[in-house]
Amino acid sequence: MSFQVSAIAAQPLNSMPETNRRSANYHPSIWGDHFLTYASDFLVTTDNEEIQQQLQELKKEVRKMLMAPGEKSTQKFNFIDAIQRLGVSYHFENEIQQILQQLHNTHHGSDDHEDDDDDLYTVALRFRLLRQNGYYISCADMFTKFKDNKGNFKESLINDAAGMLSFPLLASQVSHALKQPIYKGLPRLEARYHFSIYPQDVSHNEVLLTFAKLDFNLLQKLHQKELSEITRWWKECKFSRELPFIRDRVVECYFWILGVYFEPEYLLARRMLTKVIAMTSIIDDIYDVYGTLEELELFTEAIERWDIGSIDRLPKYMKVCYRALLDVYNEMDQKIGEGRSYRARYAREAMKNQVRAYFHEAKWFHKKHIPTMDEYMRIALVTSGYSMLATTSLVGMGDIVTKDAFEWLFSDPKMVRASAMVGRLMDDIVSHKFEQKRGHSASAVECYMVQHGATEEEAGDVFRKEITDAWKDINEECLDPTTVPMPVVTRILNLTRVIDVVYKDEDGYTHAGIVLKDFVASLLVDPVPL
Repeated sequence: MSFQVSAIAAQPLNSMPETNRRSANYHPSIWGDHFLTYASDFLVTTDNEEIQQQLQELKKEVRKMLMAPGEKSTQKFNFIDAIQRLGVSYHFENEIQQILQQLHNTHHGSDDHEDDDDDLYTVALRFRLLRQNGYYISCADMFTKFKDNKGNFKESLINDAAGMLSFPLLASQVSHALKQPIYKGLPRLEARYHFSIYPQDVSHNEVLLTFAKLDFNLLQKLHQKELSEITRWWKECKFSRELPFIRDRVVECYFWILGVYFEPEYLLARRMLTKVIAMTSIIDDIYDVYGTLEELELFTEAIERWDIGSIDRLPKYMKVCYRALLDVYNEMDQKIGEGRSYRARYAREAMKNQVRAYFHEAKWFHKKHIPTMDEYMRIALVTSGYSMLATTSLVGMGDIVTKDAFEWLFSDPKMVRASAMVGRLMDDIVSHKFEQKRGHSASAVECYMVQHGATEEEAGDVFRKEITDAWKDINEECLDPTTVPMPVVTRILNLTRVIDVVYKDEDGYTHAGIVLKDFVASLLVDPVPL
């Protein structure tokens, strides 16, 4: 999509003297008012009552099959794999953990293994499922029997197609697995994809498939209702009219947060975090694109004070953002109640850290300063937004989140730092050219090239290795025992997955009409055919 110089830059948004401002000329929302049209009372219709009843009956059948005794471990692993790939494992978390614990004990506490353990496919599947669910399993020990005395896989395995293809994680769709490994994919998107693949498996389970499709479509209606309400909030705030220089991406923000948690019990958390990330996107555009250094200093000071009385010193366009931001956090305070008020305090402090870092980068730009990589990363890991989003993601969750979890987040733990590293470097790799054309502080790419006299390609190679290493840290932090409860760890894991999906080949968020449009449609517009 082509971008031309916008006339917006010549139009003052307030009574202050006209200023020569930058403009990225972001394309408008591709969704318009589409999501305002969804009915708000879908959950009480007769049709949905019948679907709910059918869903509960099918759920009982699936649970019965899952817990059925006497099956071989291969059958259990395959069924659990199907449940997870089809996106309904959240219904059976306790049962799955119980089964995996039993199978882990059987295969790692005894030499009495079943005959099917000699099958490479079975071993690879068991390895992935156990590691994926937090069990520390050594790949060296698991696959020793399949290697020769030189450490290479035996030539005889060439004929074991299913086993060899299980290493890319999706035996029947190698190309998809190489493009989007299941562990880095968003569960809802991967489920949508798997609906088209699973029926081709001769051993597929029709009851499970029907249950998963109904569950997906019912959840989709819930998500549509949520997005309708959030879109109405965005429209009532008049952001697109009052701040025409920003990215109008509230739908894409909701998609982002849907990747963090899609389950019904996280409705409140999802609504809070979507509004926060939408406000962060506006603030990011103010600092990166539109604001003068003097205005940005005023805004940073106002955020530090966090008091509506500070609004009078701001230019008109900033007042729109500042008032809405305080309203979002005031709503957060009201929704979580007095007993959890400490959560909102941590969230506000995380936002203050975010804005301080934005201002630091803005000063670099206005001074034409290109920092060293160490100097850059200290600030850029914060402006990636992932520490702030991780903190805010916990605010609306249940009792499993305690003050200790927030203290852990503020201690700069390895997992959060690794997540921010993935977010920052993947973003910089795909977006730096567009950003430099319209004027932006130096990205990691420019910083590395200047400091090391390297080419863009060399910088990209270095960063991709660092991203791989960061994922290794994330994987390690997901193994039992985790420092904080697994639901907390999962939020950070899911935030990182969103980055891998949205920024894999391009800045999918900024240029939302390319790849992200189809992702949004598959989760929030088009139901799964029954």
